[in-house]
Amino acid sequence: MARILITSALPYINGIKHLGNLVGSQLPADLFARYMRQRGHEVMFICATDEHGTPAELAAAKTGEEVADYCARMHGEQAELADGFRLSFDHYGRSSSDQNRALTQHFAGKLADNGFIQEVSEKQVYSNADGRFLPDRYIEGTCPNCGYDRARGDQCENCTKQLDPTDLIDPRSAISGSTDLEVRETKHLYLRQSAMKDEIDQWIDSQKGWPVLTTSIAKKWLHDGDGLQDRGITRDLKWGVPVKKGGDDWPGMEGKVFYVWFDAPIEYIAATAEWADANGKTDADWERWWRTDKGADDVRYVQFMGKDNVPFHTLSFPATIMGSREPWKLVDYIKSFNYLNYDGGQFSTSQGRGVFMDQALAILPADYWRWWLLSHAPENSDSEFTWENFQASVNKDLADVLGNFVSRVTKFCRSKFGEVVPDGGAFGAQEDALIAELTTRIRAYEEHMEAMEVRKAAGELRAIWVAGNEYLQSAEPWAKFKTDPEAAAAVIRLSLNLIRVYAVLSRPFIPDASAALMEALKTGDDSWPDDVAAALSALPVGHEFTVPDVTFRKITDDERVEWEAKFAGGRD
Repeated sequence: MARILITSALPYINGIKHLGNLVGSQLPADLFARYMRQRGHEVMFICATDEHGTPAELAAAKTGEEVADYCARMHGEQAELADGFRLSFDHYGRSSSDQNRALTQHFAGKLADNGFIQEVSEKQVYSNADGRFLPDRYIEGTCPNCGYDRARGDQCENCTKQLDPTDLIDPRSAISGSTDLEVRETKHLYLRQSAMKDEIDQWIDSQKGWPVLTTSIAKKWLHDGDGLQDRGITRDLKWGVPVKKGGDDWPGMEGKVFYVWFDAPIEYIAATAEWADANGKTDADWERWWRTDKGADDVRYVQFMGKDNVPFHTLSFPATIMGSREPWKLVDYIKSFNYLNYDGGQFSTSQGRGVFMDQALAILPADYWRWWLLSHAPENSDSEFTWENFQASVNKDLADVLGNFVSRVTKFCRSKFGEVVPDGGAFGAQEDALIAELTTRIRAYEEHMEAMEVRKAAGELRAIWVAGNEYLQSAEPWAKFKTDPEAAAAVIRLSLNLIRVYAVLSRPFIPDASAALMEALKTGDDSWPDDVAAALSALPVGHEFTVPDVTFRKITDDERVEWEAKFAGGRD
């Protein structure tokens, strides 16, 4: 039994997340966590809301709430939606927690003690109209590289060029639109990432088997242009972790907070401490996941995230961990994803474009979305959500293949043998061939799941469902029953057991449907089909079952047209 620590990128607090956010981190992380638990491994699956920074302040201002109250409310809403999508976190924490405040200040102090923090006087843009310094992303203007007129002060979304606010042509406040801006001098702390460049480079080189997407992004940031740059880790804001060195004041840093991207990854550790506190555990219970001097040396740590988060998790967060010179666990594998686009454009939280998590659950149960998103996960390239593709995938994969098999087998059995596993007959060449095929495919499915090859795993699972349908169609129990009822009984007995196997194998993808099938079969035997032949006899002769409700219904053309129109104009 292995010990596996899993974290997914923290969703930001300023609103409900869209399906692109979901499939880029939390959902595939849940798939992996569920599978590893099923295989008997000890899993700690951690996530949290990312709550600090200017966007949280502005979102709260729009609703008229205090920022702390806003974040508390939105944390509750996001946690409820995570549960709605059956995300099986061991703990869903908050970056505004006391644990994260203490750990962030601890790491800053250690970094300073080790010479990896430098105080820098710099010039930043101040908005007289807003009465505040503006973070880079809250300054907009025309990109000097491509002419895009809504480029941000940190990066142009159009051409992706990294920018400074002073590079922008005709800059303005993204908050008020005011052009009454001036440059003022202020002091900030910088993490000396450049001093750890070679150390980080060697560490990345030592990681074997990382996705090309992950390593290519990390290497680009390390070596392109001027290479790895020092990074500011403080901001002139009110909402955030106060700048302290451990528990002590930091002279000259009064009134400042740590930059959200410094404290947010530390929340992975802090959320595990929150889990311990919430469950009556001790420090040793969470430290065994994170400190190599407390038992974490045998932990495999896997992170899931979208490609935009890769630089922070391959460079900045490791620099924080390494620079502390303390025995903290570094990530072993980073599973990164490209973007899921929406119907010819991009999902966008700021523009309200696409389908958001609450809207999705209002239309259909979680399993419909989980299956489509995971089976179309943007692993090797960007992928695109269209309503036509969604309808076709649900109707064909879930309704016609899996649901149809369950319905035909259970209803035929009820009509001919009653709601019990029938006796009689013996397995022959057809059954042997099916067992051989299923054995090969299940082993391939296991390999894909362990390698976190999400789309390949979904494809293999679907092929396993198809194999059962092809067997049923070929074996023709309805025809056999007319001349040889016992032979028909053998086909149905195997097929009922195959439904149990399907429920077990499918649980990481479609947990609610899996649970419903197990309930209909009246069994708690969720053992993994290591021996396929034995698994196809797990439900004994005479075992009672009930015919389940429709496992998956089809999406009608009228519904598809309605939803296309409903979501064409963006979120209200």
